[in-house]
Amino acid sequence: MPVRDNFHNTVKNALIREGWKITHDPYFMRYGDTEFYIDLGAEQILAAEKEGKKIAVEIKSFLGDSTVYEFHTAPGQFISYRIILEEIEPDRILYPAVPADIYDSFFMSRFGQMAVRKNQIRLIVYNAEREEIESWTNWRNTEIILLK
Repeated sequence: MPVRDNFHNTVKNALIREGWKITHDPYFMRYGDTEFYIDLGAEQILAAEKEGKKIAVEIKSFLGDSTVYEFHTAPGQFISYRIILEEIEPDRILYPAVPADIYDSFFMSRFGQMAVRKNQIRLIVYNAEREEIESWTNWRNTEIILLK
């Protein structure tokens, strides 16, 4: 079982407040003899006439000395999880969750925006102090989108 990120409960509580039902904590996947654990699986309960949206959330804290170094380890994990999700549960969308201050200082930089776009990464931006989701981002145009 993997070690939980420092902000695991923060993001979990924020998702619950936004109407997401936590379905897996952690979200376990097996592909052949390889096992993967994504921090959370959730689905949003929508109106009866709409289908529910499913997400998997990998929570990142970026608490190390170097944000760039922390970022270097994230894409391999993200790409692995996304590949497996596309195979075993293609309707579940992967979102790394990052703290708002890191999003503002790193992911809004020229390099951060290019990395998100080229790797087609959607992000959940969370405020750790208030335990809330500030925004959901879309790699296509790096604009903030809201799924409320």
